[in-house]
Amino acid sequence: MAALLRRAWRGRREALLEPRYTPLVAACLCLAEGGVNLWVIRRVPYTEIDWQAYMAEVEGFANGTRDYTQLRGDTGPLVYPAGFVYIFLGLYYATGRGADVRLAQYIFAGLYLLNLLLVFRIYCRTNKVPPYVFFFMCCASYRIHSIFVLRLFNDPVAMAILFLAVNLFLEERWSWGCLLFSLAVSVKMNILLFAPGLLFLLLKRFGLLGCIPKLCICALLQVLLGLPFLLANPVGYLSRSFDLGRQFQFKWTVNWRFLPEEVFQSRVFHALLLLAHLAGLGLFALHRWHRSSESILSLLKDPADRKQPSPPLSVNKIVFVLFSSNFLGVCCSRSLHYQFYVWYFHTLPYLLWCTPTAKLAHMPKVLLLGVIELCWNTYPSTVCSSLSLHICHGLVLLQLWYGTAPLPAPHVPQPSKKPAPLSKKAR
Repeated sequence: MAALLRRAWRGRREALLEPRYTPLVAACLCLAEGGVNLWVIRRVPYTEIDWQAYMAEVEGFANGTRDYTQLRGDTGPLVYPAGFVYIFLGLYYATGRGADVRLAQYIFAGLYLLNLLLVFRIYCRTNKVPPYVFFFMCCASYRIHSIFVLRLFNDPVAMAILFLAVNLFLEERWSWGCLLFSLAVSVKMNILLFAPGLLFLLLKRFGLLGCIPKLCICALLQVLLGLPFLLANPVGYLSRSFDLGRQFQFKWTVNWRFLPEEVFQSRVFHALLLLAHLAGLGLFALHRWHRSSESILSLLKDPADRKQPSPPLSVNKIVFVLFSSNFLGVCCSRSLHYQFYVWYFHTLPYLLWCTPTAKLAHMPKVLLLGVIELCWNTYPSTVCSSLSLHICHGLVLLQLWYGTAPLPAPHVPQPSKKPAPLSKKAR
């Protein structure tokens, strides 16, 4: 009996620690999450923030307005690309012109489960993260459930499409993946934080000439989606939907609360953040993404013409490049609002456990996840919470940098040369 109990205990322990059990744990968690979302919708009051504004913005389009500068809601003008309009127009009609908020919550609960399935499929392929970590990724995050089913933001819609694109990249369906990546960008521009990593992967996989058709797919979809607005007022559409210089309100910032407001709004500060972002991308591209002895410029060549044949892109290579590219952008963001947590929440387990992890290192990583969650649940944000968030981000970056460093080449000692024996005449 004792042996049987020990075997059962070992089996349970393996199910929590061994990544090969991820599909089993994922199935259990998805079932549990269905119940959790229903409970949240029925028990926790809905909070109106942007839903009515979204509905007012798309109602203008439904009524025939094609000038983007004329589309606005209670919170101000429409500032998202055209894909947002079409998707939320569908929700507008499905929910009785936005009146049936409870139905919208159920739709977003379904979106939550779909997003979770797509994320779990990525983690099943990477085979890196111990399954017990997914309990913290699912049931333990109040903020993520709130973003999906209590606030009905557009950020989860964009991220779900992005994770579908990542799954297609893992299946080597690059054209379809680029199409969906562009669709995600058309819902919200934060998806562009993944773009530097995607460009690197496309160059690595296809070279410059092979990469151009994939980029054309991304650009063509943006043109097609925005065509009704481009024909009416092209400058208005481009300036509103792709406004990279938009100012954020200091009262909503999660990550820069410890700064004076005048520094937060300073263009010099924004330029420094941009430089830090570009420097981080350059360092990771040169020293962590690119592992060949050839120059990084060799990526511009056709893979067949490179001196060293490029090995096929592995699953972990694709995921690491995309997730680290996005995380670098999050770390250098001019401001993070509460709904922006979903931009990188589901990637944190991979970023923490993609590096070799000793037994004693699991607890600090779990603690790091907990502190990040606590920072995002602190409302309003404080000097302490925003500083703690930056410290946690810095620790994640450090372990990514040092944990993925290339191993030093093994030193092979040169064979010692014995002196040639002297001839009799020399002696």
